[in-house]
Amino acid sequence: MIRLQGICKTFERPGEGPIQALKDVDLDVETGELVAVVGPSGSGKTTLMNLLGLLDRPDSGVYELQGEDVSGLSSAQLARRRNKRIGFVFQQFHLLPRTTAVENVELPLVYSDADEPEKRAVDALCQVGLEDRLSHYPNELSGGQQQRVAIARALVNEPDLILADEPTGNLDRTSGEGILKLFRELNGRGRTIVLITHDPEVARLASRVVEIDDGRLSLEGALS
Repeated sequence: MIRLQGICKTFERPGEGPIQALKDVDLDVETGELVAVVGPSGSGKTTLMNLLGLLDRPDSGVYELQGEDVSGLSSAQLARRRNKRIGFVFQQFHLLPRTTAVENVELPLVYSDADEPEKRAVDALCQVGLEDRLSHYPNELSGGQQQRVAIARALVNEPDLILADEPTGNLDRTSGEGILKLFRELNGRGRTIVLITHDPEVARLASRVVEIDDGRLSLEGALS
């Protein structure tokens, strides 16, 4: 699914000099894997997530997504692949407040040629257990339910890869456990998932854990 070879990324900050966020990163993720990326604040986790999600480009190195080298694609080409192949789940739910659950989930379909967008949105919400909340607005939903809407939105285009950045960070323990159970179920259905987290309990969900520190991948294995 994913192959990174020699990925480097540097940011220029006025008055501070260049900051090398990723340093010669190599990473393979197989189709159907659930991989957790862990590391302290400022270690390069978010930069790595942005590159995996085609939201940013590396300065050097090769990124192959499903066998295609995407490193040199144009912005328009990256946008098309991002919309078709990748679903995003963030710590902040990013739901439109005056839009129902179904309408929020339909949003990614605006940029695709999908048929029956409302039906697909309803189906995605049913997959995450919200068939009784279709017409509810975000302020009528709990935090856990809002995150389920966000996950349904990530699923609606039937992506090959789901990227989740601190998906339980804004949830209480019970809601967070429900979201983790949902990720396990999605992975069990064959979804490839990469989780960014600082929480060891979230990382234990994964079949493999990759630790990033100071822009370098330093450890791979399973948490005990």
